[in-house]
Amino acid sequence: MSADLVPPRERECVRCGRQEAWDEDASTWTIDDDAVGRVYCVHEWDINGEYSPFR
Repeated sequence: MSADLVPPRERECVRCGRQEAWDEDASTWTIDDDAVGRVYCVHEWDINGEYSPFR
């Protein structure tokens, strides 16, 4: 039995509100133009116990 890894597709910083989405083509996170956040923020991504990376 094998588990499938399902990475997150979106994330948001709980400190400054920066929003990012995963870009499959570039294989990196991209910034949502409307929610850039603060430049010098040490981002704390909205990760909680509800997200499960495995199916």
